Amino acid sequence: MVFTIALLFSCEDNSQALKEMNMDRQDPLATAKSIRMVYTDSLRIQAILTAPKHVDYTNLSFRYAEFPEGLKVIFFDNDGNENEVLADYGILYDETKLIDLKGNVQLKSHDGSILTTKQLFWDSENEWLFTEQHFTFNDQDYNFNALRLDTNRDFTKFQTGNLIGTITVTEPLDSLSTQ
Repeated sequence: MVFTIALLFSCEDNSQALKEMNMDRQDPLATAKSIRMVYTDSLRIQAILTAPKHVDYTNLSFRYAEFPEGLKVIFFDNDGNENEVLADYGILYDETKLIDLKGNVQLKSHDGSILTTKQLFWDSENEWLFTEQHFTFNDQDYNFNALRLDTNRDFTKFQTGNLIGTITVTEPLDSLSTQ
């Protein structure tokens, strides 16, 4: 009888404490291996993402998805041309639509241009790329290194830090100098 009384007094309702402990947990909602995600808009394929591992944290208040073993994304432009992004690590922030790519990041364009850096941020909503890291850019007209990049996805508007390398510039002939 003493044992039963001691047992009853030692039992208490810990459900609230368990709920509070579980609220602070940072466990993922799901983990998937060898994934392939296809992004479409108006029945047109916009991008195809493949990765060896995908960890989904969309159960947290600040939702995100992580690609801890790297990823490859093929983007299709309006003409159907393929552009490829490779990285050793990636994280996609759901609410901000910001993608953080790290480690051996390469952006390969269908026209042969290649951007290489250690880290690259992609603002998918505004279609804008930026980094504060050293980067290299090569194409038919450019071959340079710089620190810091801020550009649109077509590289038609961009700002960088100090440039080191070769840039081909063409100017129309001045009509006065040809006479």
